[in-house]
Amino acid sequence: MTMYDADKIGAAVAKILSEYKKDQDGEIKVGVSQRHIHLSREDLDILFGKGYELTKKKTLMGREYAAEECVTLVGPSLKSIEKVRVLGPVRKDTQVEISRTDTFILKVSPPVRPSGKIEGSEKLVVVGPKGTIYLKQGVIIANRHIHLTPEYATRHGIKDGDYVDVSVESVKPTLFYDVQVRVRDDFNVEMHIDTDDANSAGIKNGDLVKIIKK
Repeated sequence: MTMYDADKIGAAVAKILSEYKKDQDGEIKVGVSQRHIHLSREDLDILFGKGYELTKKKTLMGREYAAEECVTLVGPSLKSIEKVRVLGPVRKDTQVEISRTDTFILKVSPPVRPSGKIEGSEKLVVVGPKGTIYLKQGVIIANRHIHLTPEYATRHGIKDGDYVDVSVESVKPTLFYDVQVRVRDDFNVEMHIDTDDANSAGIKNGDLVKIIKK
C-alpha cells in the first residue's frame, strides 16, 4: 500500500466516523427552503401552454425536482414577487409556499401548515408566460419539518408524524419547538425551514442541528 492509498483510506475512515458521531448525537443537516410553487397539471397548462412539460434543473428528495421554470406571484396590493421557482413533478393541487416576510410584500395572510394541507388557505394570483390563474386557496407558510429515512427513524425511536424539538447551536442559539417528523424511504435525513427561520437562528444550508425527543 502506498502512502497515497493510506491517506485516502484514512480520510474515508475519518469521514465515516464523523458521520457515525453525528448520527449517534442525533445531528441532522439543515435545508433552507426558498419560496416556491407546486403546480397541478391543469394550472401548468394554463401558465405555460397545453401539454407543457417542466425542465428539470436540480434533483431534490422524495421524487421532487427544481425546474428551470419560474412564475410571478401577485397579491391583493398588486405588488408582486417575480422568479418564483416551480417544483416538479405536477401535483393534484397547486400549492404556493412563501415566508412571513413575503406576506408583507404581497399583503396576504397564509396559515402555517404542513405541505398538502391547503383547505381554506390564502388566495393569490399566479402569472406565467402563457396565462394567469387565480388561486382560491393553496398559499401557505410551510411548517418546520424533518425528513427522515426509515432506518434513521428506527435507530432513534422516532415515528412518522411525531413532533420533536430541535436545538440550534449557532451565533444565535435557538430552540425550535414542535417540529413535525416525516418518514419515507425516498427521503434524505434533513430538516427543512424557510428563510425567515434560518435568518433568525443564524444558520444556512448544510449546518447541523440536533433533535431533542419529547
